[in-house]
Amino acid sequence: MNIENSSPAAQSQPDQAADRPPAVPPAVRPDAVSTADFLHAPFPQPVTLADFDPEGPGRFLNRELSWLGFNWRVLEEAANPRVPLLERVRFISISATNLDEFYTVRVAGLRELAREGNTTPSADGRSPSEQLALINADARALMERQQDIWRTLKPELATSGIVILNRRELTAEDQGRLRDYFLQNVFPVLSPLAIDPAHPFPFIPNTGFCLALRLEHAASGRKLKALLPVPHQIERFVRVPTEGTEERFLPLEELLLVELDSVFPGYRLLDSCAFTVLRDSDLELEEEAEDLVREFEIALKRRRRGEVVRLKISAGAPAPLRELVMRELRVNADEVVEVDGLMRISTLRELVLDSRRDLQWPGFTPRVPERVQDHEGDMFAAIRQKDMLLHHPYETFDMVVRFLEQAARDPDVLAIKQTLYRTSRDSPIVSALCEAAEAGKSVTAFVELKARFDEAANIRQSRRLERAGAHVVYGFIHYKTHAKISAVVRREGGKLVTYTHWGTGNYHPITARIYTDLSLFTCDPALGRDAARVFNYLSGYAEPAVLENLAIAPLSLKTRLIQMIEAEAEHARAGQPAQIWAKMNSLIDPDVIDALYAAGQAGVQISLVIRGINGLRPGVRGLSENIRIKSIIGRYLEHSRIVCFGNGHGLPSEQARVFMSSADWMGRNLVRRVETLVEIHNPTVKTQIVRQIMAANLADVAQSWVLHPEDRAVRDTSATTDGPTAFSCHRFFMENPSLSGRGSAGAKDVPLLTHGPD
Repeated sequence: MNIENSSPAAQSQPDQAADRPPAVPPAVRPDAVSTADFLHAPFPQPVTLADFDPEGPGRFLNRELSWLGFNWRVLEEAANPRVPLLERVRFISISATNLDEFYTVRVAGLRELAREGNTTPSADGRSPSEQLALINADARALMERQQDIWRTLKPELATSGIVILNRRELTAEDQGRLRDYFLQNVFPVLSPLAIDPAHPFPFIPNTGFCLALRLEHAASGRKLKALLPVPHQIERFVRVPTEGTEERFLPLEELLLVELDSVFPGYRLLDSCAFTVLRDSDLELEEEAEDLVREFEIALKRRRRGEVVRLKISAGAPAPLRELVMRELRVNADEVVEVDGLMRISTLRELVLDSRRDLQWPGFTPRVPERVQDHEGDMFAAIRQKDMLLHHPYETFDMVVRFLEQAARDPDVLAIKQTLYRTSRDSPIVSALCEAAEAGKSVTAFVELKARFDEAANIRQSRRLERAGAHVVYGFIHYKTHAKISAVVRREGGKLVTYTHWGTGNYHPITARIYTDLSLFTCDPALGRDAARVFNYLSGYAEPAVLENLAIAPLSLKTRLIQMIEAEAEHARAGQPAQIWAKMNSLIDPDVIDALYAAGQAGVQISLVIRGINGLRPGVRGLSENIRIKSIIGRYLEHSRIVCFGNGHGLPSEQARVFMSSADWMGRNLVRRVETLVEIHNPTVKTQIVRQIMAANLADVAQSWVLHPEDRAVRDTSATTDGPTAFSCHRFFMENPSLSGRGSAGAKDVPLLTHGPD
């Protein structure tokens, strides 16, 4: 789960960190208000903020604190009793992984700016140093909350038959059984490291986990300081054999301490502590590199040796060991976090056992669209019938794979063009493209090397494609290609027909099981021509002279978006119904936010569903009284990007203008990436997006948090009072077919949630 949310206000406003009791998330407040019927309810009464300047920087929320607010919401699902036990364990692991990545990229960047003396303020008016201080306080509270929740989950797991032991709880029989495992599976990969003048302190890689030891030789009394890296190649939680029904586990670092005499024969342990490090993981590239792939390979090696940005160490670590580790890793006191509890909480995902499906979400099998079944699996025939929108993971991503596999084997297909931002290790998409190239078809793959943390994987995929005979294009040096487009050119009846797929998510069949995304399949000629123009732009740098049904970043998407927001404001000024519904992961671009503020002041009612980072302050009198924002956190990761404009008819309406996009509303997406904004014209697909997808998201109660003007997210109270009956958009989509994928079964049994003014 990747993944951002919070801010400053006016000088007199309490900031987020100061307003929160220690280790208690901002979301857990007694004054929560319900979002029930968010879809139809009147907008809440606006709040007056003392000494607030609606034109000052306080109108923006801080990006970094906003992301932390999102991660608080993720973490709180680990404490939600309505979530199955092992899914709660998964949520706490996701929260920890998210926070680690946040430190290695965002905090690392702010740290570098602060060290350079850069005082340039963020949109909300805070310098890098001021932001770091607030992040430090909030992140420490979040890490304390992680430990609190883990201390609650651990006995619940034990009651359910999953027991986490420490070394003092092992019996002699346990130790005997574990010794064989240690000698066969752990001992061969250990690298004990003495620390003395002949053995300098070793390099500890990013996320490296070590035991720091102070030892004494039993015979000579010689003292020794040493490190024992905990190998990441081995599972963190070692299964302790048992004859009962319980499943018992021992953390690997505890097993190392049990077997220390095998690693350091003749020595006894005096003191020990555990520590883990995070390093700066951003990439620096030479802008004029002649060989981009080679440059990325070099940069990836440099990333591994980035400076330490956070050191976690056991609470109460012996002073000599603590000082040694801090000195050798060159960290300041404010970069050290003492952990009173379990280190490396992110590894708790290992405890989500396949054998305990009873403690996880009930199983769900994604649907195959009826229309594809009507055509006996022929994707081209299904698309020819009419445009089709799949809503993943409720409709299977296998249809995207089938589309490309069918194209690879179809003798009438002449060419395939495909963007690849992230995909799986053994990608069936890449396999299909290789098969097509080997069959003699023209295959062009646009591989983005700058997909963070997937750079090395994408280099491997590009080389695989080149070996198969595909043309591999890396796009722009200064822009990431984040657009999700497939184009298949097929000969039909003496002419060429282009079938296109437009997505909001990555071509990644694994993440497609948990990310909610949209896939539009069409053979509309205008979109086929638009796709060709975008691909030509990527390969030849030639900006399209015209796009018929598409806007793209960095050329026109932001301008089109703001124009549409301003047009809705004009409808409001003319006394016509004026509404905007939008869904995205992040909203942070100041120009777009100011356009939304202006539209709201003109009378446009704006309802936003923003999963993560948000820089807009909703519900403030004189600024945003007509804007409300909610966030949905639940079984699936909300990832689709949608925007609907009432177009003078309100929402929902057949006259609405509806768009799907690959772009969040952030500067990086709108200015520094190649992104798409596709307008939907097919009436059935429009209805599906407006009256099913957006309506269900707005009506959701079970998984919703509402953002308040003071910059705090509050869980919907009716989600707890109504319990299982609270409306869940995830449950709704799992139980009901989507509209445009219906074939001969028709659409009469497909529920639509709203009835608009038309």
